[in-house]
Amino acid sequence: MSRSFRSRMLQRGVAAVEAAFLLIPLVILLLGIAELGRVFYQYNTIAKATRDGARYLSMMAPGTGHAAAKCLVVTGSPTCAGGSLVEGLAVSQVSICDATTCPATHANVPAEGNGVPVMNLVTVMVSGYSSPNFVPVRLPFFDFEPISATMRQP
Repeated sequence: MSRSFRSRMLQRGVAAVEAAFLLIPLVILLLGIAELGRVFYQYNTIAKATRDGARYLSMMAPGTGHAAAKCLVVTGSPTCAGGSLVEGLAVSQVSICDATTCPATHANVPAEGNGVPVMNLVTVMVSGYSSPNFVPVRLPFFDFEPISATMRQP
């Protein structure tokens, strides 16, 4: 073998090692970005589902429709048909507060400036949800704070 051939092979080997050193952090960075995007998607889905549950209950009389609203938040269907909208979300993590379950805060609330003297409120809240992740390490932003939506009720 000539000296130039060995020199070229050595340079190729060095380039391969350098690429490996750069590729490892790049892959970790890309997986982290994908995981963060998935967490944002899950949060957004739960936030929209709580609004849907509150909207559903805003058309019901206080004290009615709680089971259907919980199913609507978890599965997207008031009959609990189908799987969970978000992996790991359960009906037990959904709580509902309205004029019958929380009368001190949600019954006969004074209205402000719209001509109606009092109104009832309904709040749908998802609490205790922790996003399942790819890596077995628990990071603080995978544990969501309670997500809630409040609307007026007849």
